[in-house]
Amino acid sequence: MARVPRGPDDETDRILSLEAEIAQLKEAIASHAVVDQAIGVVVALGRMSPDEGWLVLRELSQHTNVKLRNVADLILIWGRGGEMPEEIRAELDDLLDRHGPLQIPGAPPLG
Repeated sequence: MARVPRGPDDETDRILSLEAEIAQLKEAIASHAVVDQAIGVVVALGRMSPDEGWLVLRELSQHTNVKLRNVADLILIWGRGGEMPEEIRAELDDLLDRHGPLQIPGAPPLG
């Protein structure tokens, strides 16, 4: 099948579409980095694996009805300044208790 030449309007539309796609990809990369950093905070707080940290972050988002990226932002802000909405902080505490280890690795046995 022969290629049909495109007009200037078609090329402009294609450029605008590609620019929008690039902007979406940049946002996805930034969002992924924020989520990864928040998982790291959760891992350190809960002394858990990254997979468990991901579960805690995901459940926190679901239980509070706050988008995952926004929950991740709140955790990072909290890590820097100590401020977090009480509802989210309480749910995070519950999830860390539920998912975290019963004992700190390397600590002497309890009891």
